[in-house]
Amino acid sequence: MNQMLRYQIIPVTPLQQNCTVFWSPETNLGGIVDPGGDLSLIRNFLNENNIKLEKILCTHGHLDHVGGVSELATEMSLPVIGPHKDDLFWIEGLPEAAEMFGFEKVETFVPDQWLDDGDKVDVAGATFDVIHCPGHTPGHVIFHQADDNVAMVGDVIFQGSIGRTDFPKGDHQQLINSITQKLWPLGQDVTFVPGHGPTSTFGEERRSNPFVSDMALGHVS
Repeated sequence: MNQMLRYQIIPVTPLQQNCTVFWSPETNLGGIVDPGGDLSLIRNFLNENNIKLEKILCTHGHLDHVGGVSELATEMSLPVIGPHKDDLFWIEGLPEAAEMFGFEKVETFVPDQWLDDGDKVDVAGATFDVIHCPGHTPGHVIFHQADDNVAMVGDVIFQGSIGRTDFPKGDHQQLINSITQKLWPLGQDVTFVPGHGPTSTFGEERRSNPFVSDMALGHVS
């Protein structure tokens, strides 16, 4: 199957959060997932590749993922899509979080569209399936692009690890359920872009991830 979109990961903020720019090589129309900060890096990449963004997609409301959303949306007149409304309290707390962690001033925002499980987002000529995956945060969503066999999963799962659940309204068992009941059924060959660190596949994590592998959870593969 030919890939419909191109993807570029741009690590941003001191936490090296994986912001993802994706675009159609035919039209140069694109979207961006989790522009957490360092907007100069993002602007440079967009300009160098002549990419015109259509939408901002947000997996969840943590500072390192959405700290640049308000500025970028205002500057480029972009609609903000996601996350799920249960992360509103995280978004409302962005200014205080930025001050606490020594980030530059960050503005809060109100998404143009809150997302629910089963929603679809059309951008750059492609359709992304929205899957609500609470546990790391209550309103966390992931974006699955079936034609490219790619998923942007934020901080739900990483190569060899899973998201933290010790934040307010985090829930460890809920996160495990999100991974095993909502991500695994998408297919073992799905490549995922996590919120931090290198990409992997669901199949590899199901085999080797010490938190959610079949062996770790007592499942027979």
